[in-house]
Amino acid sequence: MAEAQHTYDLVVIGGGPGGYVAAIRAAQLGLQVGLVERDALGGICLNWGCIPTKALLHNAEIYQYMKRGEEFGISCDNLRFDFEKIVSRSRQIADRLANGVAFLMRKNKIQVFNGTGRLAGAGAVAVQDAQGAASATLRAPHILLSTGARARALPGLPFDHPHVLSSTEAMVLQEVPESLTIIGAGAIGVEFAYLYNTFGSRVTLVEMLPQVLPQEDREISELLRKSLTQQGIEVLLECRVEGAELTDSGAHLQLQTPDGPKAVDSAKVLVAIGVQGNIEHLGLETAGVYSERSFIPVDELCRTNVAGIYAIGDVNGPPCLAHVASAEGIAAVENIAGQETQGINRQNIPGCTYCQPQVASIGLTEQAATEAGRTIRVGRFPFMASGKALAVGESEGMVKVIFDAESDELLGAHIIGSAATDMIAEVGVARTLETTHYELLKTVHAHPTLSEAIMEAVGDAYDEAIHI
Repeated sequence: MAEAQHTYDLVVIGGGPGGYVAAIRAAQLGLQVGLVERDALGGICLNWGCIPTKALLHNAEIYQYMKRGEEFGISCDNLRFDFEKIVSRSRQIADRLANGVAFLMRKNKIQVFNGTGRLAGAGAVAVQDAQGAASATLRAPHILLSTGARARALPGLPFDHPHVLSSTEAMVLQEVPESLTIIGAGAIGVEFAYLYNTFGSRVTLVEMLPQVLPQEDREISELLRKSLTQQGIEVLLECRVEGAELTDSGAHLQLQTPDGPKAVDSAKVLVAIGVQGNIEHLGLETAGVYSERSFIPVDELCRTNVAGIYAIGDVNGPPCLAHVASAEGIAAVENIAGQETQGINRQNIPGCTYCQPQVASIGLTEQAATEAGRTIRVGRFPFMASGKALAVGESEGMVKVIFDAESDELLGAHIIGSAATDMIAEVGVARTLETTHYELLKTVHAHPTLSEAIMEAVGDAYDEAIHI
């Protein structure tokens, strides 16, 4: 069969939350778009990341609530769970959304090619089918790389061992392991620690840095560490893996802790130490695209060093977040279509961790603001002083806001609590609009709501809090 030839305004390689969103926005702007995806539309986020993990975590929240039933005057005898069914539900949700993305491709007249895309000279993408045979050549003046990233392995703990897991394997286990050691206390590590601890695993969380969620505000991270410990998770900070012995029954790890050597045995080990970009077999060398440490450097509009070639999302480096990929994709194609855009504000990207209590943040931490030489005002409001939080039984946590004392600029906000990841959007809008503390205080917040805690924290920074 002769190799098919197609011409477009834009070719997108990778159909994850960056690629498919970019393709849809490009189609809305009148561009003819071809998209190449080697696996499933929606990418890692929809199929093996953001969405299915949140389904699993919600199951854990429900189970945790039910175990607290007496607190709410509700009795539940013979409480149990079916973990295989819990995992099955998460897979069904992912499949449903992947089918939804396929519908959006058809709706927007985006031609999807199932296969692996590779740069093949100026303005060309070669597509290979699952057997490695050439199936099509796509030509376009603009090519957008959105191939994502994958879990980074730790020496001595290969992912091909049945007891060593990446996040992908960790979300499809058919039973809860008796014990689980998680290496890396970033968002992925903390979320799985919460999940498996809730369902009965003996969980050890290992982090080489001095705090869980190392990118978050220190005060918030310390509150989360205390909460995880109270939930029964062993948290080991400033701790390194010095050796590993894998057996048929599990793993034996030798750790170096601030208190000396420590051995940990567990049925499974989850390695969550970060990701590396999927840049192999993309034809970067053929096209002259520069890469560095598995990522593709780009400018503020996601342009690589080669004219006409863009890279968005995880493949261009941290922060590796789905909402960043989507925003970058939209900015890139709007620029391609000739619209005026300044890209995305990288100082205004929310970070979210979906354990319980949840953690969400935006802008500068207190430490970063101080190190930048800012004179700051800090406000805090604990959820234990919130009527709504008490009413729904979620009084753990607080809202923390940071203002520049001289300019009144809202530098950052940090939330730990049951609905933190939903609440943070209010602060994102406030920062986008360059809102002052006065405007936040004078915005009437509905009562009773958890979001009142943001208003009260702002008030606390300026000695105007009412309920503390």
